[in-house]
Order: sequence, then structure tokens, then C-alpha cells
Amino acid sequence: MSHLAWEIRITLISIFAALAVSNCILFIKMRCFSGFDDNLIRHRIRTWWALAGLFSLALCISPHGGVYFFGFISFFALKEFLSMSPTRRADRRVLFYAYLSVIPQYYFAATDNYQMFLVFIPVIMFAWLPTRMWMIGQGDGFQNAAGTLLWALMITVYSLSHTAYLLTIPLRQGGSNATNAAMSLVEQTPGPGLLIFLVIMAEANDIFQYLSGKPLGKKQVSPNIAPGKTYAGLIGGICLTTCLAGFIGPLITPMDIVHAVFAGFMIGCMGFAGELCISALKRDLKITNFGATLPGHGGVLDRVGNLIFTAPFFFHFIHYCYHQ
Repeated sequence: MSHLAWEIRITLISIFAALAVSNCILFIKMRCFSGFDDNLIRHRIRTWWALAGLFSLALCISPHGGVYFFGFISFFALKEFLSMSPTRRADRRVLFYAYLSVIPQYYFAATDNYQMFLVFIPVIMFAWLPTRMWMIGQGDGFQNAAGTLLWALMITVYSLSHTAYLLTIPLRQGGSNATNAAMSLVEQTPGPGLLIFLVIMAEANDIFQYLSGKPLGKKQVSPNIAPGKTYAGLIGGICLTTCLAGFIGPLITPMDIVHAVFAGFMIGCMGFAGELCISALKRDLKITNFGATLPGHGGVLDRVGNLIFTAPFFFHFIHYCYHQ
């Protein structure tokens, strides 16, 4: 754990403290309201304990632990997407290359190979997979199959791999306004703080949307796509996420308060857009969830939908503002 600044360790402990408080609140509700249906909430909290534990363990074991963690997340998300989407039997060998692409993409992220990271999936795999498909000699359903496969790679591998790259992105020193010596380790090894900041903001945005939209929300943003998403939830989530980002950002990342606030606003907006895209996909596929891997949440892709847009946007924002 020597690579983690004390601010990062306190943040991880605070996450588990928040989960413990949630368990206490749930227990009190069960005691006070005998008819309270807690099954879904209980499953969600248990799953969050497991996810937070695995995520924290990965970060603590190795500086590149988060790369492996999100590499597995991408693999399972891609598997869920392809298992729920119509694919041609003739493309089984092509699917092998799609799954295999997770390894080089995350390798480029772990080794800070920026050029190859940017072009591997959008350029190389974009050309190779359709080429391998026409080599099979079957033209029926080519457009749908190619579009499905390339879209799957973009949202489950390319987009999510930006989370892993946050751990290794080199930043110039003195990127924040911090002057005390305690912040120097955060500046020297900013990766864990940036990744934790992104994950906390993305998940907090979901919670804030729920808390804002349930009591106040009436007008729906997109009734045919996500009936539970309201304008009150959208505005409340963005505002609260922006405020939280302005507080946490300067503590655990090299960002100053201005950049942290902007990052929070961006994560709030793009997280909402990503969630609705996943909802639209599920509507199109006529499914409720992409799987049952995570009790109370559905599949892996259901849980990381708020990262498919936020991760690339946040990564390139940090790269533009702080890259050395």
C-alpha cells in the first residue's frame, strides 16, 4: 500500500464506512417498518460490499491492480453484450478476436502507449473484424453483425479501458494548488486518486439522481426509454455531483477546485447520457438486464453504464489539462 497516499486510504475507508451506515439504516427500517420490502436494497448493498472490497484490494495490492480489475470488468461486460445481442453462428471465430482485443487494449493502457491505445480498437480492430467477417464468405446479416460487434467493443472495451489508463497517465508536477507536503504523494502518484474520484462521482451521481428524482420528479426525460429518469433527478444529480466533486477533487487528485467542479459537472451530464444509452439498448433487445452477475444490479454492463461516456471524457479532460 506504499503507493497509495494517506488521502486515498482514508477515502477507501470512508467508502466502507458509508456502506456500514447504509446497513445500519436498512436494519433500522426493517425494525421500524415491518412491511418494508428490503430484498432489492439488501442485495444491492451486499453487492456493493463485494465490489468495493475487490476494487480496494486490487488498488492496494499493486499499482496496476486497477488495470487487471477493469480488464475483467470489460471482458464480462463484452460477454454479456454479445450473449444478449443477435450474432451469426458463422462469426464465432470473429468473436474470439473481439474477446482477445481486451488484452492488448489494457496492455497499452498499463504501459502508457498513448498512440496505440487510441487507435487499436477504433482503427485496427475496426478494419480487421469486418475484414475477417467477409473472409468467411457469408453476406447475409453482415451490416447488423459488424455494427453490433464494433459497438460492443467501443462501449465495453475501448470506453472502459480509459479507467485503467488513469492509473498510469503521466501528469506534470504542480498541477494543483496544494502547498502542503502531504499532498506531494497524491501529485507524484495521481492515478489511484483520479480513478477513485471518477468511480465515486459516477456512482454518487446515480444515487443523487435517485434521491432527487423520487420525491420531486414528475416530468420524465425520456418516458419510452427510462421512465424512472426525471428532470428533477437529472438536475439534482448534476448539482450535487458537482458540489461533491469540488470538495473531494482537490483532496485526492492533482485538480484544483475549478477543474474539479467542471469534472463533476461533466461526469454528472455524461453519466446520465450513458445510463440512458444502456437503457435504450435494453429496450431494443427486449431485456430487463444484461445478466444476473451482480445481485440487485443486474449484469456487469448494467452497473458500469454510467462509465461508458464519463471515463473517456474525464480521461481526455485530465490529459488535456495536466498531461506533462
